[in-house]
Parts: sequence; structure tokens; C-alpha cells
Amino acid sequence: QVQMVESGGGLVQAGGPLRLSCVANGSIFSINVMGWYRQAPGKQREFVAHMTNRGWTIYADSVKGRFTISRDNAKNTVYLQMNSLKPEDTAVYYCNAVGGFGTSWGQGTQVTVSS
Repeated sequence: QVQMVESGGGLVQAGGPLRLSCVANGSIFSINVMGWYRQAPGKQREFVAHMTNRGWTIYADSVKGRFTISRDNAKNTVYLQMNSLKPEDTAVYYCNAVGGFGTSWGQGTQVTVSS
């Protein structure tokens, strides 16, 4: 079992940066992929980015060139650096981990971008 704990959300003006962090605890040796999703009010949860154990990354088209995912394996942490934020990036952001245990989700952290 793996537990995920996000931090770093908050209120930011459009155009500004914000960095989210997510620490994984538990059976971290079995994690293959760590990633980020988001859910805006009234919308379904959507994929944002993920990174495999080999460092391969995939981004949603809506965040390419603005968001960067990274991992610090020594700290069991995945980050999401968000730059040039837009009001439409406002959502609850969730990190997840996928591995032999299945999929684990964090509790979410609110990101609000004001115009």
C-alpha cells in the first residue's frame, strides 16, 4: 500500500508560478509511475502529467510548455512546477502513484488562479 500526501496549493495571480509537491509513503519500491491529475468544479478529473521510473514524461496538451513534472526518488517525492498559470488552471490537483499495489491517490490540493 502507498499513501500520497500533496502540498503547495494556494491562490496565485494569472501568469504567476506555483509548485506542488507530493510525498509517497509505504511500499514505494513498487511504484512505477507517479503523476498529477486535476478536477475543476463541475468537470471530470483530467490527466495533467506523469513520469515513469525511467524518467519518461507525458503532459496534457493544455499544460505543455508551462508545467514540468519531476521526481526526487531519494525523497519519494514528485513535483509539479506550474508556470504562466491561467484562470482555467483553477482546480483541485491530485497526485497518484501506480504500481503493483494498483493506484493510490492523494487527498488533493486546491489551486486557484485569479485573473
